[in-house]
Amino acid sequence: MSSQPVSRREVVKLGVAAAAAGSLTRFSRAASATDEPLFQISLAEWSLHRAIHEGRLEHLDFPKTAKNDYGIDAVEYVNTLFKKRGDAEYTKELKKRCEGEGVKSVLIMCDDEGDLGDADPKKRKQTVENHKKWLEAAATLGCHSIRVNARGMGTYEEQQAQAADGLHALCVVAEPFNLNVIVENHGGLSSNGKWLSEVMKKVGHPRVGTLPDFGNFRISADEQYDRYKGVEEMMPFAKGVSAKSHDFDDATGEEKDMDYTRLMRIVLAAGYHGRLGVEYEGSRLSEPDGIRATKRLLEKVRDELSKPRK
Repeated sequence: MSSQPVSRREVVKLGVAAAAAGSLTRFSRAASATDEPLFQISLAEWSLHRAIHEGRLEHLDFPKTAKNDYGIDAVEYVNTLFKKRGDAEYTKELKKRCEGEGVKSVLIMCDDEGDLGDADPKKRKQTVENHKKWLEAAATLGCHSIRVNARGMGTYEEQQAQAADGLHALCVVAEPFNLNVIVENHGGLSSNGKWLSEVMKKVGHPRVGTLPDFGNFRISADEQYDRYKGVEEMMPFAKGVSAKSHDFDDATGEEKDMDYTRLMRIVLAAGYHGRLGVEYEGSRLSEPDGIRATKRLLEKVRDELSKPRK
């Protein structure tokens, strides 16, 4: 053993690591005692966006495809892939198909509806209004959340204040629908885990939360945020987690650029046991193969972390 003195910072780090290890041990024992998995898996529709855009898959058939082709019984939609947006009958048909297949609707990822962090208060208000149709759709489908963006313009602090204002206003609208408003790290300052966690505190509403994405930590062309630090910073507010993937090692099945075991230790240490959304975004493998590879990796990590530690 080293005789070098240990700094206070090192003691804190060791304490945090020990606490995380203890948490994972408790999670493993609890899971084995109840036969409940450490987490469940859902399928993000973006994993099949090329098939939908090219007309090889109909949006209404997405739940059936998730269940029959991939053995996944929960889905996460993307609003831009709805053929009819804001159409109540179309949404009811989608719900009917989910019920027929025994598939649960988890959330709707909402894009292209304006910036909740816009510097112009009138534009922020309009963005909130634009999201109402997706709150209605999510409520009809039985989702727990809509995923939104926190983009804006201005300084670090200005964007925080603007995003917090827009998110709080949307949370107030979401409350009667019994829905959460969750923010993904999705480029710009939202990919800075510290910035986004501070926004969550500023919003101060029980309906607001995060959707940590394992892959979206590119702040700009020249700046990349540390993914493990970012996930750790966002997890205290997480109401969902996106298992992003791009490519895999053919021999081991591991994601080439992300340590899934390390990421999942962070997720579980935060006490999260909800859905992990498979979101394959690569190009080397086909969409079906990428989805299956991501699912296999999540199941492998889940099995490993479920084993009781000696």
